[in-house]
Amino acid sequence: MQNEIWFRPLVWMDYRLAVLFTVVIPLVLLIWAFVQKAEAIQRLLAIYWRVACLLAITVYLFIGSLSVGFVSGFLARLLIPISVWFWIDLNEEIDDQPPSPLKLVFTSWRWAVTIYGILGALAQLPFLQCVGSKTALASPFCHVWLEPTSLYAYYVHPHSKPQFLGFLGLVGLTIYTLCFLYFVFVKLGKQGRSAIQQ
Repeated sequence: MQNEIWFRPLVWMDYRLAVLFTVVIPLVLLIWAFVQKAEAIQRLLAIYWRVACLLAITVYLFIGSLSVGFVSGFLARLLIPISVWFWIDLNEEIDDQPPSPLKLVFTSWRWAVTIYGILGALAQLPFLQCVGSKTALASPFCHVWLEPTSLYAYYVHPHSKPQFLGFLGLVGLTIYTLCFLYFVFVKLGKQGRSAIQQ
């Protein structure tokens, strides 16, 4: 029955694109910015990594077959584009930098990850119905999103139980939520859209 899921190749492609756009390229950019001493890009990427760790949390929630992963994954796709454009001071610093290969690649990646995040969030909307129902989560329609994370767990955590990894995901989600609430209700009011205090 699972073989009847027509969008399975798209789900696997989405995970591959996520690795490329949200892990590999920003990691290369961070190293490049460090070597070039591009502080504004370094700061923006540091903020990006804090936000993007929600995707890693989502992977562990899915390994544990926890449907809240659909919510965290959806929110991560929205928060990532916001995180790379939100900071007025960093945007101005980056815009004022002279043209360079780093600036060109960084700007291209910002637009690419923004488009990827928005399209991914729209594509995830139908799957929010998988949240809160074990019956729905067990259906091929929902379960197809858990398949790539099971393969990841098989290779990266071969001796760990999925329930334990899911628990780690819940702990990570709790910490992430508390930090996010602190930022929204305390720091954002003090600093606004300035990243100087980040």
